[in-house]
Amino acid sequence: MFWQIMLGIWMAGVIAASFLMIRPIQGLGELGRIFIYHVPAAWVAVLAYLMAMANSACYLRSRDLRFDRQALVNAELGTVFCLLATVTGAVWSKAAWGWYWNWDPRQTSIFVLLLIYGAYFVLRNAIPDIDRRARLAAVYAILAFLTVPFLVFVVPRAYASLHPDLAMVNVVQRRLEMDLPMLLVFLASLAGFTGLYFWLYKVQVSLENLLCEQTVREELR
Repeated sequence: MFWQIMLGIWMAGVIAASFLMIRPIQGLGELGRIFIYHVPAAWVAVLAYLMAMANSACYLRSRDLRFDRQALVNAELGTVFCLLATVTGAVWSKAAWGWYWNWDPRQTSIFVLLLIYGAYFVLRNAIPDIDRRARLAAVYAILAFLTVPFLVFVVPRAYASLHPDLAMVNVVQRRLEMDLPMLLVFLASLAGFTGLYFWLYKVQVSLENLLCEQTVREELR
């Protein structure tokens, strides 16, 4: 309980610091602060999808359904944070370019990523047999993650993009230069979002395990 309270205080501090320590960004004004939340959300999405792949590999090796449940939770969290990154990115796009969505390479690639993991949930819901569902979902999750580095890191840099480059601000040049206060708040937000992910993961896995135990008890009656 103590570390959850500390996490809440940490995130509250990040929110306050994003308004008190960061100056309005040239060309974006106050909306430029959304960068402090957009990038950490995208980072957590990639982390959660990576963990879903690792859990899936562990399931294929051990056939332990506990890893299947962990993979599902990570895929769910990854998709939630991916959606959050998409929404905050759209808000940034409106402030910077005048449109919420313009099919910029990064916007297009994150949309494709959401479709790929949306198909993962469709696959799981379409197979009633538990073992077969877990096996096919594990293979799919591994293959799905192979697209993540390509869609997140390669495609946006392979084509001309309006998206600003991280850690370099000049809206005209589409680069974002972070001064020391902004860098510190950004790193604090990155740590806070990562802690939030691990907390949500722990809670959701515990819930999935309880639901599984309840299902088993009902079947034994």
